Amino acid sequence: MNSVILLVEDDEDLISIYKEILELHGFELQTAVNGEEAVEKFKNANPSLVIMDGDMPVLDGYEAFKQIKQIDKNAKVVMVTGYSQLDPKNQEAVKEGLIKIISKPLGVDELIALAQQYTEAKIKP
Repeated sequence: MNSVILLVEDDEDLISIYKEILELHGFELQTAVNGEEAVEKFKNANPSLVIMDGDMPVLDGYEAFKQIKQIDKNAKVVMVTGYSQLDPKNQEAVKEGLIKIISKPLGVDELIALAQQYTEAKIKP
């Protein structure tokens, strides 16, 4: 396991906020603004955790998740979505190995807890 997190979000303001929070707590981040970019960055960064928005342009989070799982069947991916956890897209993704579905908005405490759980980074006080 390493300390790299791939954060995939098409809202650049949210990327900035999440990135600042995670880096302040000692996590190393790669970012992507769409699913296609996420798949390419995943290949190069080999992150220990992917936190991905479900609804994005170019390639949505669900399709990107499927491609990432083809690259690494053990990839740890969390989907952040406005869809219900009972939505068929979410149910299918869970069956395919999605580790968690989080309803928007993603809170700071939950973000840090996820990062700590799936990386080697140590939380800074």
